[in-house]
Amino acid sequence: MNLVDLSFLTGVFVTLFVIIDPPGTVPIFLSLTSTMTAKQRSRAALVAVAVAMLIITVFAVFGRFILDYMHISLPALQFSGGLLLLIVALQLLAGKEGEMAASEGVNVALVPLGTPLLGGPGAIVAVMLFVQQAGGEASRIISLVVAMVALALTMYLAMRFAGVIARVLGDGGVTLVTRISGVLLAAISTQMIFDAIRSFLVSWGVIAG
Repeated sequence: MNLVDLSFLTGVFVTLFVIIDPPGTVPIFLSLTSTMTAKQRSRAALVAVAVAMLIITVFAVFGRFILDYMHISLPALQFSGGLLLLIVALQLLAGKEGEMAASEGVNVALVPLGTPLLGGPGAIVAVMLFVQQAGGEASRIISLVVAMVALALTMYLAMRFAGVIARVLGDGGVTLVTRISGVLLAAISTQMIFDAIRSFLVSWGVIAG
């Protein structure tokens, strides 16, 4: 028995990567931390990732209880999640991902970096769906944990070395990566919507399962 489901792990990582878009957070992170020292910027990156992962983990663990309590089916969550991710994808394609600014007196590592930039609704919905897909299988649960740890490390490194990444990619390179992420996310969200519609039709007996 394999401890890790490589296909599932890859799917989780790629999906969350294009939703959160670590390279796309680089210019936002630099602008929000422009007055900080290198040490303060590193700490802000660590806090932002910790906050994001805490939020995502809480919903991954307790999300099912919330759905049951509110009588929300998985296909309904999948459909609404697909629409939500499609909106995020359109924002990435339109170049509106940076339309957020820190409020006076608020720690930027918490808001908007930790949430909603990293630990936003798109990532939360996606992780809840992946937990459902895991179905209690040990290999898939381990794969999900490994993928999230790898993603957390990726997010931290992207912000920790934001200055270097920005210089290497340039403004055009960062924009290109963000747009490509938008295209991939649009395709993923559309597939989620189609799968949800199919699940509804199967449950209603319109088509065979």
